[in-house]
Parts: sequence; structure tokens; C-alpha cells
Amino acid sequence: MELINPRQVEILNIAREKGRVNVDDLADRFSVTPQTIRKDLNELCDKRVLQRIHGGAILASGVENMGYEARNTLALEEKRRIGLRAAALLPDNCSLFVNIGTTTEQVAHALTTHRGLLVITNNINVANILRPARGVEVIIAGGLVRRSDGGVVGEATAEFISQFKVDYAVIGASAIEEDGAILDYDHREVRVSQAIIRNARQVLLVCDSMKFARSAPVRIAHLSQIDVFVTDAPLPPSLAQIAREHDIQVEVAAEEPLPG
Repeated sequence: MELINPRQVEILNIAREKGRVNVDDLADRFSVTPQTIRKDLNELCDKRVLQRIHGGAILASGVENMGYEARNTLALEEKRRIGLRAAALLPDNCSLFVNIGTTTEQVAHALTTHRGLLVITNNINVANILRPARGVEVIIAGGLVRRSDGGVVGEATAEFISQFKVDYAVIGASAIEEDGAILDYDHREVRVSQAIIRNARQVLLVCDSMKFARSAPVRIAHLSQIDVFVTDAPLPPSLAQIAREHDIQVEVAAEEPLPG
């Protein structure tokens, strides 16, 4: 791919490393005006390597997800708030699935003070987060361990999950389309997520609002199959309509107002 100038190459490298770039930060870094950076970003978006968001850009949606470290730092504060809100909805003394994702890992962090939990997960990071918690018993699903992020995926994993029937499932996703399709990148991971949804009495979807602007190639489920949707901003009108029609509980973990 031919880029217009070396600055754009560096911008793309930063986006690959961090998952997103910010106009003002880039203007300071390169000692140029924000207008110049916006032009760079627009040109990179025209080439479909970046996707504009408010104040900057993220790696463009496509057939491959961004790296784990980039995803782990992307919208971290929003994911933390989502994790706290989702954990507050889960009672002590229950059983639950927790699947792969940096947002579900934030839910796990917020569950460490719960009591009487049985957590079945296909996420090695979730298992490590919850392992020291005295009130939590952890079962990790067997299968192929994905080197990139510690996710356990594949047919064997889906079969293992199908042995259980739990009270709650906490699932994440890579993208949510306007028609309510919940999407991800790896078909092996999707098979496991579908098994998790089938074998839970109540399903919580945890996704930050950036996922409303992304796309991915593999369908996990439809929003109508979800009981509770925990996110960090009001839903777009099309998703809000689906939530109303299907009586989905929407929880918005908004930013806390500054004291004053």
C-alpha cells in the first residue's frame, strides 16, 4: 500500500501498537496543526486502514482483530466502568460463564470480592484474575489455547461448555451492527460463545460504545438473544429500538460527574 507521506506511516504504526490515535496527541508529536493531522487521518481512512472516531481514529474493521495489547489499552476506563456495573448485577452464590475479551476481563477484576461463585471460562486471563479470590471457584475449559490472547477455542471447548447449565453468562463481542447482529473475528471463538449463550439462563453482553462503529465477519448471535446489555454510552437509535422491542435491560456505565 502506497501512503502519502512518512508521517502517515508512523501514524499507522502508532495505531497498530496502541489500537487508536488522537488528533491533538499526534499534532503535538509531529509539531503540526490538528488540521494537518485530520487530513492525514482522512486519507488513511480513505485507504481503509483506519476508521475515524470522535477526536481521532482506530484501526479499521476487517477480517482480523487488532492485537491483544492494543485492545487491552483501548477504552480502558470505559471497560473498567462496564466491568464494575456488570459485576454489581451478578449476585453472590451463583454460577456463570465468562468468555474471551478485554471487557470480560474487567468484569472478572470486579468479581474478585464476590462470594460463592462458580466461574467457567475459556479465557486464561480471567482464570488468572479470579484464581486468588477466596470466594470464587474457577473451572477452565479445555481446548486450543490461542497464543495471541490466552483464549481457549475450538470444537472441544464448545463441547466442554455444553456440559454445564449456569445462571449467568458474561460475553463480549468485537462489533455490533445496526440490525442487532453481534459479531466477532474467529469462527472458533464464535462457536464457543454460541454454546455459552445456549447454556446460560441469563446472558449479559458487555461492550464499549466503540463497538457500535466497528464490523467483523462472523456472527455470534442477535441482540434479541441478550437479557442485559452493559455499555458506556446510550445505544444508537436502531439498537435502542431492538432493546425496547425485546425487553432488554440496558445498563449505561456513564462517566462519574466531577465533584463541584
